[in-house]
Amino acid sequence: MRSARLLASIVVTGSLLLAGCGGDDKGGGKDEPEAQGSSLPEAPDTWPLTGLPVPKGQQAEQEHPVMVLKMDNTSSSAPQVGLGKADLVVEELVEGGVTRLAAFYYSTIPGEVGPVRSMRASDIGIVAPVDAAMVTSGAAPVTIERIKDAGIDFFAEGAKGFYREGGRSAPYNLFTDMKKTATLVKQDAARPDDYLPWGKAADLPKGQPATRIAASFSGGHTTNWVFRDKGYVNENSYAAEGDEFPADTVLVLRVKVGDAGYRDPAGNPVPETKFEGKGAALLFHQGRLVRGTWSKKSLEAPLELATKAGELVVPTGRTFIELVPAGNGGDVSFE
Repeated sequence: MRSARLLASIVVTGSLLLAGCGGDDKGGGKDEPEAQGSSLPEAPDTWPLTGLPVPKGQQAEQEHPVMVLKMDNTSSSAPQVGLGKADLVVEELVEGGVTRLAAFYYSTIPGEVGPVRSMRASDIGIVAPVDAAMVTSGAAPVTIERIKDAGIDFFAEGAKGFYREGGRSAPYNLFTDMKKTATLVKQDAARPDDYLPWGKAADLPKGQPATRIAASFSGGHTTNWVFRDKGYVNENSYAAEGDEFPADTVLVLRVKVGDAGYRDPAGNPVPETKFEGKGAALLFHQGRLVRGTWSKKSLEAPLELATKAGELVVPTGRTFIELVPAGNGGDVSFE
C-alpha cells in the first residue's frame, strides 16, 4: 500500500543533421533546425492526508509511515492533547454508546499526545488504506489477532514513548511522546497513497446552506459542529484550549454497524463499524452541504465519493470524518 507516487516526464529531443556535397563542406550543406527539448511540469508535492502542498524545502516522503493514535473521546479524557497537530481525524462508535477518535499524523509528528485508548476491529478499514501504524493502549485478544492478520503494525504501553501522566486517573492517564514512538517503524515506500480524493472547492456542486451539524451515534452521543471563521468548530470537543482540531471540512459517512462478537469488561456488546461497501455521504464545506455516496471495495481499498453527476472530491485541507451508523440510533441533522 505504501507506494511511491510516479511523476511522468517526456523529453523530445531533435538531432542536428548535416548534409554535404562536393569535396568541400563550406556552405555545401544546410543545417536542420537546432535540437529542441521540452518537458511536462512535475506535479506539485502534496501531503497524503490533506492534499495540501508540501512547503518549499520539505518533501512528502517521510521516514515514518502514517501514525494513527486511538484517543478517548469522553469527558474523562479532558483535556485531550495533540488533536491540533493531526492531519485528519475519524470518529467511530465503540461500546457503551460512546465514541473514540482515530487521529492521523504524518506531515507533523507531535510530542505529547493522548489519552491513548484501545483499538477495535473497526480500525482495520480506517487505517489500512494508507498502511498506517497504530498507537494504542492494547485491545481484546480477538481484536489483536484480526489486526495482526490484516498486517497492521501497532504499538502499545511498554513501547518507546509511552508513559502514565500523574494527576489523571487510569485508564485515562496513558500518553505517549509520538516523536519517540514514530521511530519504532520505518516507511517502506516513498509516500503513502492519498487518503481522500482531493480536489478544489470550486469543483464542488453548489449544494445547500448548512452551518450547523449534529452527528448522532447509537447510544446517545452527539458531536456538534458550527461553521465559523471559515472553518468548523466542534462545540463539544474535549480538546485542550487552543489544541482543537481545525476542520476545514466535515465528512459524514453513514455506515453499517455489526457485532464484533465479544463484550467489554463491563459486559457491553462491542460494535464493529463495517467500513467497506457503500452508503450515503454528506460533505460539509464553507457552510454548505453536498450530498453524495461513498464506496469502498474492501477494507484496504481507498474511499471513493460520487454524486449523480460523477466523482465527488474533498477540498484540500484538514478533514474530520464522522462514521455515523445507518440506523440503530445513528442520525445526522443540520441547519
